[in-house]
Amino acid sequence: MPDGLNHSPRGDDFVNDRRLMRKIMKRILNLLAAISLFFTVPPILSQQTPKADLLLFNANVITMNQKQPLAQAIAVAGGRIIWTGSNDEARRRFPNAGSTLDLGGATVLPGIIDAHTHMMNLGESLIRVDLRVHLRDIKTEQEVVERVKQRVRKAAPGEWIFGWGWDEGAWASHYPTHHALSEAAPDNPVYLMGLHSFAVWVNKKALDIAGITKDTKDPENGKIIRDEKTGEPTGILTDQAQSLVHLPSLTLPQVKNAIELAARECVRHGLTSVHEARVIPLMIRAFRELIKEGRLPLRVYVMLDGADIELLDEWFLRGPEIDTTDHRLTIRSIKLFADGALGSRGAALFEPYSDKPDTKGVIMNSEADIYNLTRRFLQRGFQVSTHAIGDAANRLALGAYERALKEVPSARDARLRIEHAQVLALEDIPRFAKLGVIASMQPTHCTSDMVWAEKRVGPQRIKGAYAWRSLLDSGARVPLSSDFPGETLNPFYGIYAAITRQDTEGRPSGGWYANQRMTLEEALRGYTIEAAYAEFEDDVKGSIEAGKLADIIVISKDITKIAPKEILSIKVLKTFVNGKLVYDAGKSN
Repeated sequence: MPDGLNHSPRGDDFVNDRRLMRKIMKRILNLLAAISLFFTVPPILSQQTPKADLLLFNANVITMNQKQPLAQAIAVAGGRIIWTGSNDEARRRFPNAGSTLDLGGATVLPGIIDAHTHMMNLGESLIRVDLRVHLRDIKTEQEVVERVKQRVRKAAPGEWIFGWGWDEGAWASHYPTHHALSEAAPDNPVYLMGLHSFAVWVNKKALDIAGITKDTKDPENGKIIRDEKTGEPTGILTDQAQSLVHLPSLTLPQVKNAIELAARECVRHGLTSVHEARVIPLMIRAFRELIKEGRLPLRVYVMLDGADIELLDEWFLRGPEIDTTDHRLTIRSIKLFADGALGSRGAALFEPYSDKPDTKGVIMNSEADIYNLTRRFLQRGFQVSTHAIGDAANRLALGAYERALKEVPSARDARLRIEHAQVLALEDIPRFAKLGVIASMQPTHCTSDMVWAEKRVGPQRIKGAYAWRSLLDSGARVPLSSDFPGETLNPFYGIYAAITRQDTEGRPSGGWYANQRMTLEEALRGYTIEAAYAEFEDDVKGSIEAGKLADIIVISKDITKIAPKEILSIKVLKTFVNGKLVYDAGKSN
């Protein structure tokens, strides 16, 4: 090759130009590749995928997230769900997860949120004499007395004997007397709480300690049941008359022990959050200490006792306490009472009881009282939750709420609640959605009460009783709950009751007023996303999706593919709270 060609100025320029062009083309190709990647790969892959602390896979995940109803795998990091998707994608994205768990095709649900509970009572019930008819073979007064006798044999003279669970609703037409209890326990005061806490049955020793005689007047909103001939107290005290018996004060260690026992039962049944319906200051202290000590394995949303004026004044000055970091304990609701219970005929009705025409029930707080408290606490950012069972009590509560909402325009997202909403005048049903009032209801109340409920209110009023379908169709929010320990805390019993309106034996055929049944999806939403909404936390829990708290349960059957009766046999296999395993059926807990 001629020497001049290689060294001419034009030859050098040509070589340099080629090198420059290669660099330019390489940059263009890299840029095009980056643009292509940006538009074709999901956003999460355009960033560095975080490492998962926990990867659950090979599961049937029912997410309750309408945008992605089903998944096979869940990735968790820092107590939150960071991803859901398929098994194959999970292996690609998270090859180095801290721990992995093959669930063998088991069904996964969001952690259950029970929107109305009594943990303290549940804990105490695990220690007290258990008299629940529906869980024990106890159907008569004599069987209750025999249980008390067994406890007395182990007790010291003068020691209180506590029990609970006799059905004050079913027994209201033939309440027992103290005589058999007094004979069984002459030296021990006996205090037996009714299943729904609206009546107690005590012996003569307890009456004497309380100073209750035939001359004792009924307290306001309460009744001492008396012998029709002699006027002597029979040993049954309903509603506010229960407060005439001054029980020994509980200590902080006793309260903590009861709550911890209850919490363990909750997570064993798949409950990861509860709405504790009325607490006393000692319980708040117990919750705080248990959380600090790592002994409370679930989340608690607290309703303050609206009858405790000193407590209300304190919290009005403090304002709500909202845990936005760990979401373990939130205090932002107050619990009021409009009336009593339907079973004990304390629920307030417009017209007399069909089976007792001389009474319309009891108003616990007037509309003016509920209005004043609601208006006052809305201004401080609190939610108000009012117990209302009878049609008159529900209208009273709705009226009080409507007035308060008009006068506190800043409370745009008040999420006021009516607890139970059990018997409604048909014309009041649309008011829930119109006012944005939550109907917080308990499915098993219906199936427990149906054997006597129509006797109480008659064939017309019963059309507005336990009216889940009517409320849902009107647009109301309906979170679900158990009201344990008055009913079983097993949420699958509640789901079964919601979709069948039958008892556990399948009675009545076709369901009791079956037109008010829920769908399975509605029932599941009631125990998850709707319950989360009722505590202002639907943005952080209630469904399995990225960004939400890793509260997850694994269950023994696919609830979407079994007959309703089989739902009763579903077992919780594992419960995760914050991505941590807090219950494992395969191990001793």
